[in-house]
Amino acid sequence: MPWKNQGGGPWGSGSKGPWGSGPQPVGPRPPDLEDLLRRGQDRLQQMLPGGHFSGVGIALIVIAAVAIWLLSGFFRVQSEELGVVLRFGKHVRTVQPGLNYHLPYPIETVLLPKALRVSTISIGMTLIDDPTRRGRTMRDVPEESLMLTGDENIVDVDFTVLWRIKPDGVGDFLFNIQNPEGTVKAVAESAMREVIGRSEIQPILTGARTQTESTVQELMQKTLDNYGSGIQITQVQMQKVDPPAQVIDSFRDVQAARADQERLQNEARTYANRVVPEARGRAAQISQAAEGYKEQAVAEARGQSARFLKVYEEYKKAPNVTRVRIYLETMERVLGGSEKLVYDGGQPGQGGVVPYLPLSELTPRRPAAPAAGQQPSGGNR
Repeated sequence: MPWKNQGGGPWGSGSKGPWGSGPQPVGPRPPDLEDLLRRGQDRLQQMLPGGHFSGVGIALIVIAAVAIWLLSGFFRVQSEELGVVLRFGKHVRTVQPGLNYHLPYPIETVLLPKALRVSTISIGMTLIDDPTRRGRTMRDVPEESLMLTGDENIVDVDFTVLWRIKPDGVGDFLFNIQNPEGTVKAVAESAMREVIGRSEIQPILTGARTQTESTVQELMQKTLDNYGSGIQITQVQMQKVDPPAQVIDSFRDVQAARADQERLQNEARTYANRVVPEARGRAAQISQAAEGYKEQAVAEARGQSARFLKVYEEYKKAPNVTRVRIYLETMERVLGGSEKLVYDGGQPGQGGVVPYLPLSELTPRRPAAPAAGQQPSGGNR
């Protein structure tokens, strides 16, 4: 019989101690444990056939317990998850999304990592709550984004890394690394600093972003594979690449000056490409004209020389005849196109000049032949 139902104790009736009455309970009294057990036994006996714990009743209880234990092995894998089944803590298999079964606890257990989901990690920026805008806003993290380039310039780089779990590396992901997101973020920042440290600032700010992203992705994947992390880097995206805010205005002025320099150089190259071929063409034309004049002069000189030699040969045969002939030909060439007056050498004052008779002009000219289809202007009537 419980102690509280006894008529009294060694110090008399009631709940008294050696120093008098004990503490009195305040409020409702807690339920009696023995009473709860007794009520549960009564209800169980009512459910069993025969109203008491017989062999059949115990067997039914055992069968029901075993059935419930076996049914507890069913589990569902969601669309972006993979099921990793562990047998006494050892990875034995990986199951795909859907309804699956494993041996009940404690024989086998299952882990459900988000292996088919692409996760995103931002370096150099973070989202914070903004009460003024009633939402979240992006804030720069300079301790992550400020990096030193190979030509000793400082650049502010914000970038995003997209990663997922390898389908065949779920076990490595679960058991080889403790903090996957922290590991990916640390590896991404380290890889970006290494690549930026080997590069100059000008290509990074202009046209080398794609190459930088590819190099960082390859370096991250190599490092994570060495860790045995089971993580696959799908993409690296550089969001912002700028000089530090303190010098960005001056740097933009430098960029504008370089753009003007490149523009002027391109204009000069265009002018040179237009002028130089024209000059070369004129030079070639002059050279060809000089060559032609040279050939002509040489040919004429050779012809004159050959003619002189021919005349000289004839002169040696008949000097007087040749001399007269040369004289006449020369006078014909000199006087052939000049106006001619004949002077008879008479006494002065007697008019020794004889008018020249232009016989060629006095001779009637033959009319030109009429064109086809025309009637002659004159003729017999």
